[in-house]
Amino acid sequence: MPALLPPPNQTIQTPAGPVEWIISDAPVAYETALAAMEARVAEIHAGRAREAIWLLEHPPLYTAGTSAKPADLLDPQFPVFATGRGGQYTYHGPGQRVVYLMLDLTRRGRDVRAFVCRMEDWVIASLARFNVTGAIRDGRVGVWVERPDQGPGREDKIAAIGVRVRHWITFHGLSLNVDPNLDHYGGIVACGIQNTEAEPFGVTSLADLGLTPTLPEVDLILRDTVEAALLDRLGTSCATS
Repeated sequence: MPALLPPPNQTIQTPAGPVEWIISDAPVAYETALAAMEARVAEIHAGRAREAIWLLEHPPLYTAGTSAKPADLLDPQFPVFATGRGGQYTYHGPGQRVVYLMLDLTRRGRDVRAFVCRMEDWVIASLARFNVTGAIRDGRVGVWVERPDQGPGREDKIAAIGVRVRHWITFHGLSLNVDPNLDHYGGIVACGIQNTEAEPFGVTSLADLGLTPTLPEVDLILRDTVEAALLDRLGTSCATS
């Protein structure tokens, strides 16, 4: 029996190989996605299902990671979900590509830190296909883009990362801002980072940078860059750090 059954109005793509790709063509409720991920992780652990990478959107919502601070929830315009992933508050919504990774780290080396680094490498390699230079920063998880046009020292976050591991199988993952409503980030202090004179950090998207790819175009690039960046056996550190 399939371990992950997408709701109606979704498409499943299953190329040859050990990892199943699942692409949803309509927003998926957060509770539905969480239940599906947990079921898939259990099935992978039991040896009854392949690893999976799930590409989807959520309706507008906020999630709170294990390090979320109540004071960082400024104006809960949308539902808020506590989650076991690492990190603080973040926003999900239409126009953002959410990537949930259900991968067995036993096959790749049991190193969660290296896995997070390789996720960052994957995003950076994908952004490079759009001629966008992504970067990682000490103390700031995720992928950042320099914005000198917005002010001295300005850097904006374009991708958030938060992962959880159970039985050495990952779930949750990352979100890449393609064309979400960036005003929706105003309800939280995203990832605990405030835009101040001392720390001029905000959020951005491919659209905010003047690019107009569709989600299917982004998906193709993510699939084209994933093998070298993420699916091989993990190294011990980020190649881009």
